[in-house]
Amino acid sequence: MERKVAREFRHKVELLIDNEAEKDYLYDVLRIYHQSMELSVLVGDLKLVINEPSRLPLFDTIRPLIPLKHQVEYDLHTPKRSRKLREVRLDRTHPEGLGLSVRGGLEFGCGLFISQIVKDGQAGNSGLQMGDEIVRINGYSISSCIHEEVINLIKTKKTVSLKVRQVGMIPVKSSTEEALKWQFVDQFVSDSGTKNSVAGLASMGGKEIKEKKVFLSLVGTKGMGISISSGPTQQPGIYVSNVKPGSLAAEVGLQTGDQIVEVNRVEFTNLDHKEAVRVLKSSRSLTITVLSGAGSELFMTGEERLAVEARREVDRQKLMQQKRVALQTNKIIKEQQEKERQRKIEISQKNAEEEERYQKEMEKIEATEKKHNGEWDEDWTPGEQTKTKSPSPARHKINTPPPESKSSDYGASSFQADDNDEEEEEEEEEEEEEEEEGREVSETEQEDLEESEKVQHWVERLCQTQLEQISCVENESPKVMRNTSHVSGVSNSSNPLVSLIFECSLRLPRRRYLCDVNKC
Repeated sequence: MERKVAREFRHKVELLIDNEAEKDYLYDVLRIYHQSMELSVLVGDLKLVINEPSRLPLFDTIRPLIPLKHQVEYDLHTPKRSRKLREVRLDRTHPEGLGLSVRGGLEFGCGLFISQIVKDGQAGNSGLQMGDEIVRINGYSISSCIHEEVINLIKTKKTVSLKVRQVGMIPVKSSTEEALKWQFVDQFVSDSGTKNSVAGLASMGGKEIKEKKVFLSLVGTKGMGISISSGPTQQPGIYVSNVKPGSLAAEVGLQTGDQIVEVNRVEFTNLDHKEAVRVLKSSRSLTITVLSGAGSELFMTGEERLAVEARREVDRQKLMQQKRVALQTNKIIKEQQEKERQRKIEISQKNAEEEERYQKEMEKIEATEKKHNGEWDEDWTPGEQTKTKSPSPARHKINTPPPESKSSDYGASSFQADDNDEEEEEEEEEEEEEEEEGREVSETEQEDLEESEKVQHWVERLCQTQLEQISCVENESPKVMRNTSHVSGVSNSSNPLVSLIFECSLRLPRRRYLCDVNKC
């Protein structure tokens, strides 16, 4: 079990942390904790490494490595996060406002997060907490909205519907050039004051309002050097309306437009002007909590107001330009992703087409092979083989008697008869040998043998035609036969064609030969 937990922890670290130095630091922190068992030190050290929302799952991964006696305390010190969305409805027309402040936007490269909650305000009573990420407003996703657009979207309806999820971290970025950083909710509150003293954040704006405490000792002085006034109905409170140059208030950093939240633990949120003056004059030592610039717009001159509006317009144009750039960048990224997706689809389609074409070609090849095999089987069935092996009719043994001897005028008759007998015997022996070889030849050789027999038959017919012509000439001149006898003795060396014709003539039947001669 312990090995499985350790393996999962290392896998999570490799997945979420890229910096090798941070990985080593995390392992060292856990090693030191198991030696000292100081949980608060461990959590503080972990927050130095787990410094962005994407790394928050490491807290859950580390929890099984904590001893059981410390796990409850560990849960109290680590941030609570949830992926589940919850919906909250707020009344924008409420006298105290929405009771929250937000920061973030597309121009800062992060979502929109709740950075402040007014004590006993509408947002706090609805269950909203600092570090909640606002995902939707009035049903619209704000992932591609700049800060000012979010404010305008909130103002569109009297009832504001928010869908949020708990993250437990707040983005910190004072300008677009500065790198985005993250702070845990408890760290952010300790830097800007306590949650109980935040009362002037009911109006949501794009500017950052900081809370600060100042300590004044009026001993030996003529006074603070400030004037105060009450705010309007839509923005109640006590505000610094004037600061005398060189006064004690100017030295500690008080400015016109600062809202006085608390004096010597007396809240000024619901005090009228007279009661506020009485509290300020009741002691010579004052601890004052103010919100810097919370009411600066209330005490501006016409020219200052115009200048502020001009600056706001310039800032708005810059933000709109940043948004256009961000949207264009997102569009380009989406187009690239779409092109990559289309390319992959085309590749898969081509692969599918190639596979289909390959299958069709293989089917054609298999069908052709099957057809050829069938034709081969039909051509070489046992009946066909027997038929092929049977001797050709042209090769039947000719039992015709030898030709009759002619007149002594031909001179070569006895020689020709003896020669015919020898030739016939040789032919018979050759035919018997060929028949024996024909039974042993393969199927392919049988086809070649048939073709050669056809050629031989054609040659025999040609020889027969030539002999018919020669027999006609012999009847006209008796000397032709003597010449023929002379030619037969030297045919092998002088004229191959005559030798071939003479040899073929010996194979012809005598009766046919005599008939042709008589005709001539």
